[in-house]
Amino acid sequence: MCVKASRESLKMELLADVSLLPGEERITDKDIIYICPFSGAVKGKVLITNYRLYFKSSDTDVMVTLDVPLGAISRVEKMGGASSRGENSYGLDITCKDMRNLRFALKQEGHSRRDIFELLFRHAFPVSHGLPLFAYVSQEKYGDNGWNIYKPIEEFRRQGLPNNKWRITFINKNYELCDTYPTVLAVPFKSKEEDLRRVATFRSRGRIPVLSWIHRENQAVIIRCSQPLVGMSGKRNKDDERYLELIREANNTTKLTIYDARPNVNAVANKATGGGYEGDEYQNAELIFLDIQNIHVMRESLKKLKDIVYPNVEESHWLSSLESTHWLEHVKLVLSGAIQVADKVSSGNSVVVHCSDGWDRTAQLTALAMLMLDSHYRTLRGFQVLIEKEWISFGHKFASFPTAFEFNERLLLMILDHLYSCRFGTFLYNCESARDQHDLRSKTVSLWSLVNGKMDIYLNPFYTPESGRVLYPVASMRHLELWVTYYIRWNPRIRQQQQSPVEQRYKELLALRDEYLKKLEELQLSDSSPSSRLTNSPTPNTSTPSQQYAHLQTPF
Repeated sequence: MCVKASRESLKMELLADVSLLPGEERITDKDIIYICPFSGAVKGKVLITNYRLYFKSSDTDVMVTLDVPLGAISRVEKMGGASSRGENSYGLDITCKDMRNLRFALKQEGHSRRDIFELLFRHAFPVSHGLPLFAYVSQEKYGDNGWNIYKPIEEFRRQGLPNNKWRITFINKNYELCDTYPTVLAVPFKSKEEDLRRVATFRSRGRIPVLSWIHRENQAVIIRCSQPLVGMSGKRNKDDERYLELIREANNTTKLTIYDARPNVNAVANKATGGGYEGDEYQNAELIFLDIQNIHVMRESLKKLKDIVYPNVEESHWLSSLESTHWLEHVKLVLSGAIQVADKVSSGNSVVVHCSDGWDRTAQLTALAMLMLDSHYRTLRGFQVLIEKEWISFGHKFASFPTAFEFNERLLLMILDHLYSCRFGTFLYNCESARDQHDLRSKTVSLWSLVNGKMDIYLNPFYTPESGRVLYPVASMRHLELWVTYYIRWNPRIRQQQQSPVEQRYKELLALRDEYLKKLEELQLSDSSPSSRLTNSPTPNTSTPSQQYAHLQTPF
């Protein structure tokens, strides 16, 4: 009895340090063996809640902890059968969206995996089983309401809109024009509402050309849309042709540049399904194909990348293995396309960007170009606005510049992790209309509430604000590197690498500076006697120490 009791107490101790989120509930826990690709078979206990799968080893010599949001699980399969032979050959095989594969072994007798498989499968795919997503049952509270971070009208005003060339329209307020577009759109001032409706009939999914960004000085714009419905017969639409001419005329661009993200051959092939591209009938326009492959090719490339980064990295063939995935080639083409867009706009020429439906490659190109052109999007809050604007509101099926960005790599990792976690409502559903239909803003918490409540940990200590500076990264295979911190982060050797000593030292110096400024401010406040005030200045200096020393640079 004592032995049994001590085992139970050990089990409780193993999971005692699990800090559940408000609204998170335990579903089941079980003794299990984790087949760790780095340490071998590890005994421990697994806990499944309505939010996560959590494992902790019981072996004192091997400390292993797993904390996986159920939303990050893409597949759960049974491994082996009742008659399987061999040690640890019976259990579960779990495929995750974050580059990991997890294998767990169980005892074969008594259908020991049936219950845990059914419970895990049920809660990892809640919608298919009539259960709510965790974001809807979460009880987390934050001081900052992240749902307010992006307000379309305010963002357009920041860009200087509306003006005498561009107007704001609410034609899509009930999502009748386009069910995957936001309700607030910026369109040419001379266009009428009926023009927009006619153009929508000639653009895939009704995703008409609308303004994403305008250059304050030269008034050149970035327009996004979907492909025209040309088809095999080469259909024309005078309203669509005239509409693009209105876009060109808005800043007297000599030629409107249309960037089609697809390879030429793919765009031609799309004619067979009713799609296509802008031909010679679009006068005063030039068409450039950017050769970016579709999502199916990208997925296959990512699958190959996953095979070489997890669980182990074969260093002797690393470069050839990485090259065979073609991943960096795809990254290079997207980056190169965005540079072309940014360069064209910076030189005063308006551009139109689209792919097939205008919400995968299109968003990559417009968002990256805007990141290069507009320093506001390189701030912590501005980056949140960019994601909300170009990815979330316009619909999406869900390198390093050391001083140019206010946020750090930790923010990017956190966003990617919560892209799938279902803890927040930010990335749920494919478009704004679906989010409105499910009352997302009132029933879930925004990811930005978490970010803006802990801003310090996401700030880049090297950030130097430079408004008006355009970033032009080098889109060359020689300069591109795999993002090791994300793609190979589950390898213990990578995880053990410490923070950059330069960054750590800089943070320490900044903290020291803040401490001195605080002491200086305290001394000035306590120094209230007239005799002790400086008399060599003809006028009193009313600025605070923080303002006086705002220019202070901390040397390395």
